[in-house]
Amino acid sequence: MTRPKGPAVGIDLGTMFSCIAVCQNGKVDLIANSHSSRTTPSCVAFTDRERLVGEPGETQVGLDPENTVFCAKRLMGRRYKDPSVQAELKSFPFRIIESSCGGKVKVQVMDKGLEKSFYPEEVSAMVLSRLKQLAEGYLGRPVTQAVITVPAYFNDAQRQATIDAGVIAGLEVLRLINEPAAAAIAYGMNDGNKRTAKQNILVFDLGGGTFDVSILTSQGGVFEVLATTGDTHLGGEDFDRRLTDHLAQEFQKQHKEDLGQSKKSMQRLKIACERAKRTLSTHTTAVVSVDSLYKGIDFQTNISRATFEDLCCDLFQATLLHVNRALEDAGLKKSNVDEVVLVGGSTRIPMIQRLLSQCFEGKALCKSINPDEAVAQGAAIQAAVLTGHRYESLQNLLLLDVTPVSLGLETVGGVMDVVVKRNSPIPTKETRNFSTTEDNQTSLFLQVYEGERTLTKHNRLLGTLTLSGLQPAPRCVPVIVVTFQVDHNNILTVSAAERSTGHTSQLTVTDTRGRLDQEEVERIVREEEAYQAQEKAEQEKQEALNSLESSTFQLKRVAVEEKSLDSRAKRRVLELCEETAAWMEGNRHAPKKEYEERKRELEDVCYSEKLIRRRPGSGSRMGP
Repeated sequence: MTRPKGPAVGIDLGTMFSCIAVCQNGKVDLIANSHSSRTTPSCVAFTDRERLVGEPGETQVGLDPENTVFCAKRLMGRRYKDPSVQAELKSFPFRIIESSCGGKVKVQVMDKGLEKSFYPEEVSAMVLSRLKQLAEGYLGRPVTQAVITVPAYFNDAQRQATIDAGVIAGLEVLRLINEPAAAAIAYGMNDGNKRTAKQNILVFDLGGGTFDVSILTSQGGVFEVLATTGDTHLGGEDFDRRLTDHLAQEFQKQHKEDLGQSKKSMQRLKIACERAKRTLSTHTTAVVSVDSLYKGIDFQTNISRATFEDLCCDLFQATLLHVNRALEDAGLKKSNVDEVVLVGGSTRIPMIQRLLSQCFEGKALCKSINPDEAVAQGAAIQAAVLTGHRYESLQNLLLLDVTPVSLGLETVGGVMDVVVKRNSPIPTKETRNFSTTEDNQTSLFLQVYEGERTLTKHNRLLGTLTLSGLQPAPRCVPVIVVTFQVDHNNILTVSAAERSTGHTSQLTVTDTRGRLDQEEVERIVREEEAYQAQEKAEQEKQEALNSLESSTFQLKRVAVEEKSLDSRAKRRVLELCEETAAWMEGNRHAPKKEYEERKRELEDVCYSEKLIRRRPGSGSRMGP
């Protein structure tokens, strides 16, 4: 009998940490992991024996950095030759390679003794699978549906890649929603913040690897996004790197040794710098101490909050440029903003809060929601609404989002003709008429771009669309109707039709240069299912080994302590226990069946000596 499906969950798939929540009976529950933490590191370590996801994986960052993958979110939906990827090559200790299939990004690691390469989507899927397991353990039911959040400034390829990661993890992605919008829902649904009057809310979302600013209006449970902007390569990871590079230079000055020669040493220093950064949010100084950092040299130094702020000042200031741009796009003055809501762990940095407060003329910042958990909370609420669970507290909830970037076509001279403007409400549908540029032209080649620059060479090519079979006619006579349609997930579909013949062509923009094709996704899903089955078998085998080992120790202890057992029987049991222990030592990779057979043999002897007595159908019990 199959168990009933669990409710849809909300997932904040973060650059550094991820979080999962579920909304039941109008209440949001954050689901803790096995380490009692409600956030799980977005980190996967590959070892000789297994894959370690979350906290266990994070512990491997300083021990085996070449085979521990983190910040996969920064690589999703990107090509190897993208400038942002090239900039990351020296920063990551693990190897980033170019796929033979369309120039996509892959990470190369040693997995169980074999050299393997994985797409960033696969790594993110491993994190999602772990979160899915946590939810299923918490709910006691299978979880198959989720709302996943993405940075508001994620482009089409990055959004498609996030959906792919969900599919690989065995999840139906009901919707992608922007992280600031999710946080605003969590803020608005907070009992202390429910108001009937219209409110203008600015969500300042600075996380581990991405930054977004969104401005929304909230009234009676309706959240309408007015404007959004951001940077998908700005966050706590960048602050950590600034501090790490600074202290690596200090180490070189003190000891005349280049830490950059050792990825392991640089990663250990970076871990210490991240701890120091967190300390500096509540203290004015922090100690960075790493034993035997490089060539046996211990390193210890003090770092002041002022020094850290000076190192990252330009990055902190850059966030305000996006705040001003969002206000301009929304057509609001600073005085029109009712609440400035902080989201993301990096908003705990005092200078960030100070700059933001000064930007709004000393306005108190809203800290009523947990910056690490708010996004997952909002996603869980949206998941409940999308699956028809409109509890009383969610009766009027409605989210109206916008497109983060302008979308258009290349025209004569390489000029960008914008069809869908930035910050247009979604879902949206826009139509534009085009025509041929040459006499008797029988096909039309359309190039779809996203970006804000006048010339397409400065914008991002999303895909191409060819309309063939046009009727020969003088130039400018045929009327080609081009339609741009953006769905709730901000996924773009472009279609073109010749008005006179009705001949059509359609393209769902997937940016195949940065996204996995359907066959590749299906292959990865099959491999992941096979891996999960293999992992389950391995886990069962380990449980059988542990059970045999536990029984051996327990029977040995009982044989020694049992006074009614004669010396011959005691010697026989102890010899068998020693023999079994020696066998286990040399057969750590034996099949599960052998462990179970050995256990039965051991228990049969002990039963015959009346050291144990069996319970019908439930193994054995110690004692005569």
